Amino acid sequence: MLAQKDSDLRSTADNESIPDPSPRVCDGILDAIGDTPLVRLRRYFPANRFQLYAKLEGVNPGGSIKDRPAIWILEHGMRTGALRPGAVVIESSSGNMGIGLAQACRFYGLRFICVVDPKATDTNLKVLRAYGAEIEYVLEPDPASGELLQARIRRVEELLGQIEGSFWPNQYANTRNSDAHYYTMREVAMALDGKIDFLFLPTSTCGTLRGCSEYIRQHGLRTRVIAVDSFGSLIFSNVQAKRMIPGLGAGLRPPLCETALIDDCVHVTDLDCVVGCRRLMKREAILSGGSSGGVLSAIEIFGERIPDAAVVVAILPDRGERYLDTLFSDEWVREHIGTVDPERL
Repeated sequence: MLAQKDSDLRSTADNESIPDPSPRVCDGILDAIGDTPLVRLRRYFPANRFQLYAKLEGVNPGGSIKDRPAIWILEHGMRTGALRPGAVVIESSSGNMGIGLAQACRFYGLRFICVVDPKATDTNLKVLRAYGAEIEYVLEPDPASGELLQARIRRVEELLGQIEGSFWPNQYANTRNSDAHYYTMREVAMALDGKIDFLFLPTSTCGTLRGCSEYIRQHGLRTRVIAVDSFGSLIFSNVQAKRMIPGLGAGLRPPLCETALIDDCVHVTDLDCVVGCRRLMKREAILSGGSSGGVLSAIEIFGERIPDAAVVVAILPDRGERYLDTLFSDEWVREHIGTVDPERL
């Protein structure tokens, strides 16, 4: 089999009309961020009424879509002088942005403090420490809002006041976050020649939502943008409830959120997220995290409103290895979320 494939490649190379592929050489690990694969999913929905593509952001070297804004924010700060050599970077994160920043800070020789709460998985914390990040824990929610996010942000602000010359990326309000995702959408549009009918993406800081939507509007694409949020999140709802899936939803509406940039919103439960990522593994052999499962479940919920033969793109933010002890653990899911119906897989 391998010999036959090698022979086929040589035959192709002999045809002068087909250029010899030249793999890109990256100038350091941060140069490998972006240009992630867009994969056709043919098995996730048995009916296969429409064309479904997944943007696999977990292929980024830090393991998630957050690698993109991490380097955009830090490198902009270094260019403008807001982030000086030897400064301390301080950010609040449930995991992925923290890891993206930890990777970039390690590369640039910067000290990094990540403020986390109990939703951060043990695996993510181990990855952060492996990169050299320092961990600050917030265990109690903000007394006024009852949300951990506000408590994390308050702790960031306290640390900024205590550490001279420290730098806050502020992923919730920094437009360099959304600027990074302008190019995420550019990659999708170039791959599909701009012919995208629906874009489903998860919301948390709303950087992905804003950046992708701005590209769509500025280039006159026909794409309808569908935001995926979690039940209990306060981004697109006033109903507050407990949420267990990190990286989806937020305890406030982030400053980056502009509702005028979306066409619709779908709310998913924690169980929907678990079912979605497990079905993705079972049917497509793709191991992704809970927010990815939430996006795919949202497409199923929205499904009847998608015309036959439409082109649908799902942004899948991260890989699933970091959730093996949680979302992919039957015991953990039963204890914290509920029972997964095998028929849904």
